[in-house]
Amino acid sequence: MSNNSVAFIRASWHTSIVGRALEGFTAEFAALGYDSAGIDVFEVAGAFEIPLHAKRLAASGKYAAIVASALVVDGGIYRHDFVASAVIDGLMRVQLDSDVPVFSVVLTPHHFHEHSEHVTFFTEHFHTKGAEAARALASTLSSLRSLPV
Repeated sequence: MSNNSVAFIRASWHTSIVGRALEGFTAEFAALGYDSAGIDVFEVAGAFEIPLHAKRLAASGKYAAIVASALVVDGGIYRHDFVASAVIDGLMRVQLDSDVPVFSVVLTPHHFHEHSEHVTFFTEHFHTKGAEAARALASTLSSLRSLPV
């Protein structure tokens, strides 16, 4: 890619789990031949704040792609599925409006409880999804370069 910089936005809620997406992404990004020094990390309060940050980062012209990572759980106060939908819809809008690809590692488990079994599973799952996002990013940027402008 002509611009090798990638913006990685992560929510601070459940940071020990969500942070694993960045680890998986960074390792796979490097394994694919990209310089991991080109990843700029931005932390936001929660998933709902991600789309606006993605929009501004895309508008900056500094990034070839943007990756977003968050864990949206049912906290019993609001409908987490509405929050997740709003975030994903916002991310899609950012990429369509800006022509900068946006990749999501924003996960919404059906039921998440902070017991060891779920924490262990989702900690590893975020690592896997981060690596998958790196592969999707490489593939998408390659594919987009081959399309007529």
